[in-house]
Amino acid sequence: MSLPPEKASELKQIIHQQLLKMDVHGRIREVLAETIREELAPEHQQLSTEDLIRALRQRGIIDDVMKELKFVTDVNEVGKTSAPKPSTHFVDREPPVLKKTNIDPTRRYLYLQVLGGKAFLEHLQEPEPLPGQICSTFTLCLHFRNQRFRSKPVPCACEPDFQDGFLLEIHKDSLGDGSKMVDATTMLSICDPVHMVLIKTDTFGETTLVASYFLEWRSVLAAENGITNVAVELLGVGTESKVSVGVLNIRLEMYPPLNKTLSSEITSTQFTLERQKTAEKERLFLVYAKQWWREYLQIRPTHNARLVKIFAQDENGVNRPVCSFVRPLRAGRLLDTPRQAARFVSVLGHERAPVIGGGGGKQEQWCTLLAFLCRNKGDCEDHANLLCSLLLGFGLEAFVCVGTKAKGVPHTWVMTCGSDGTITFWESLTGHRYIHRPINPDDPPLAEQPKPLYPYRTIGCIFNHEKFFGNCQPSDAVEVCVFDLHDESKWKPMSGEAIKSVCAPGATSSVPPFPPLCASTIDAAVTSNEMEVQLRILVSEHRKDLGLSTVWDDQLSYLLSQALAAYELERTTGVSAGNEEFQDAVRRAVPDGHTFKGFPIHFVHRNARRVFATCLRSPFCEEIICCRGDQVRLAVRVRVFAYPESACAVWIMFACKYRSVL
Repeated sequence: MSLPPEKASELKQIIHQQLLKMDVHGRIREVLAETIREELAPEHQQLSTEDLIRALRQRGIIDDVMKELKFVTDVNEVGKTSAPKPSTHFVDREPPVLKKTNIDPTRRYLYLQVLGGKAFLEHLQEPEPLPGQICSTFTLCLHFRNQRFRSKPVPCACEPDFQDGFLLEIHKDSLGDGSKMVDATTMLSICDPVHMVLIKTDTFGETTLVASYFLEWRSVLAAENGITNVAVELLGVGTESKVSVGVLNIRLEMYPPLNKTLSSEITSTQFTLERQKTAEKERLFLVYAKQWWREYLQIRPTHNARLVKIFAQDENGVNRPVCSFVRPLRAGRLLDTPRQAARFVSVLGHERAPVIGGGGGKQEQWCTLLAFLCRNKGDCEDHANLLCSLLLGFGLEAFVCVGTKAKGVPHTWVMTCGSDGTITFWESLTGHRYIHRPINPDDPPLAEQPKPLYPYRTIGCIFNHEKFFGNCQPSDAVEVCVFDLHDESKWKPMSGEAIKSVCAPGATSSVPPFPPLCASTIDAAVTSNEMEVQLRILVSEHRKDLGLSTVWDDQLSYLLSQALAAYELERTTGVSAGNEEFQDAVRRAVPDGHTFKGFPIHFVHRNARRVFATCLRSPFCEEIICCRGDQVRLAVRVRVFAYPESACAVWIMFACKYRSVL
């Protein structure tokens, strides 16, 4: 009997998971040790496969596995019939099988194991989750030298059961030295830390940043046998950056083992030298920044009130130059155009840093890129820094602008300077673009002036990874600003050399390297289908409570897809297309004497209940969902558009058609 490839892989997966569940590997090891001890004569040093299988059969282990497998297969069959899948779309819903990694024997690896956590006291009273119960989880995200990893989610507890291993390649980027085995001395000069970010996901799927930690891994170079155990104390973020949130037990191991380890004096001396070098660079930059600020205030005393931001606090409460939060970032094959990059950044969630207590004050927290991406949401500064980095990667001259919106609310956005002098503002929270045409205050009163469409009121400074300019024009109002960056009477520049000394990659150990973007793990078709099924159930139940029956029109639902695709295309490119075909299709689907109503809405999350509650708050949508009349037919269509980092744009349209009775 031959199985099709997808069935064969599914069967292998079921067997593999059952073996893991029953700890068959551990039992085989025990049998192997016992067999070698008891049944082999001293002169025999080899054990054949047949001997091992016979020993396993005698102890009933193979029979146990076969019995259990039958049960697992039945359960999976039940699961398959209950979960509807779109036709011609095969998706494996089981967790992926752990793949074997091909290890290059000429490369050096760091094997980092997380062996549980302790003292997460906030979860001291957390009850044990019942089997199948949804509970809050911790996920650990890692970045090291352009490699990213994510742990399996574990239930939140005082002692979370992290049991994960990550194989980090130390020579990832040095392809030229690939043939040479890197030694301990060379590795000591690699000062990139392992950036670890701990994320908490609650039962509603909302994520919170718990801790962000930079692990100094090079202590393993001085450890005996090339293995060391470290207890890492994680501190909180923002206002809690001095408070311990828990401890992770971490084991570091070099592979292949080092022939010669370094002495602990050498490693500690290296760390001290690096710290001193970084501290000196940062001290010199601070002295320069103070001098620059004094000169800036001497131009005009009112400059003191302008939003000129030279330093910002990251999630750990560390003050860093703002230029270090931006760097040219290439998205590989994940994003194709600058406008697509703007769309991607806009669908990442917007959330202000949490503040303890009232007063309406804004807690400042500019997140490192890894923390922002892993949490999938952040403040406007995080969005602007990421968008500016992506636009720089696409070869544009981009800057982050710091200023205010209406009512003096501080805000950041992105600006690009065209080679022809065109200034374009990009709103990172929405993806909208605005062309800037300055108003000339010296023009006569009757002269026609351009009406600004953008929401920005004032601008204090602009910066990117190499440049920083303070606005020293008489007025900081955006509408009268001239963006001639070469005119020092309008924009006071900072020294490029000073910025480079502390913000260039590898300049100081306090500037974390940028992680690469990761492809989406969301299957758009399956997710769209699941949300649609859930929304149909919610609508039917809601109408039932109102004493109304529900009849769905599948053909009308299908027609709505083209409108949703057109909306997303317009958001991404600014070009509207396909509207004529959609209108024609609807006219043909709605008979004479019938009325059609449609309501599109956009979300950046995938929670069907939240979506439904939001839609009911709109009188237009509620009118469709609660439609009464003759021959009422309802339709709903969900279209999920997946972006990198598992961000997604969710478009939903509710519609109805009914006979008009006058």
